[in-house]
Amino acid sequence: MNFSIVSERIDLDELRKAALAQTSGAFVMFEGWVRNHHDGRDVLRLEYEVYTPIALREAEVIIQEAHEQFGPIHAVGSHREGVLEIGEIAVAVAVSSAHRDEAFRAGRYIIDEVKHRLPIWKKEYFCDGSIEWVNCRRCAAHGQLGDSSEHHGMGEGGAAR
Repeated sequence: MNFSIVSERIDLDELRKAALAQTSGAFVMFEGWVRNHHDGRDVLRLEYEVYTPIALREAEVIIQEAHEQFGPIHAVGSHREGVLEIGEIAVAVAVSSAHRDEAFRAGRYIIDEVKHRLPIWKKEYFCDGSIEWVNCRRCAAHGQLGDSSEHHGMGEGGAAR
């Protein structure tokens, strides 16, 4: 597996090691951190809920698509589930390739597609005491996981719980 869902801290050293190869001359890592604000509101912490079997399967499809689009790459990633505090890493993607352009482009493609296509829901706990499921608006608007879920074999059923 090239992608994992973890409940503990993402091990960036392990991701880096898994992405490196002797054929590679470039390495790119993206880290998505929990920040203390969203849409002008102060955030206390986040909670991620993941439908793991589909998330892992779709992440592998995304990484394979990156291979097809950007040539020989070595790519891995990980996403957290559960409660995360400000400053913790929520998602990380590591990519190596022969050249920097492919590494940058593949890394960007993978993180953008992971954020759009994986069945991961984010609950934000705001400092004013309110709680909101942020990503569910998009799911509810489409009645499924997103615009492209039918195309990628995910079908219906990804609506917010």
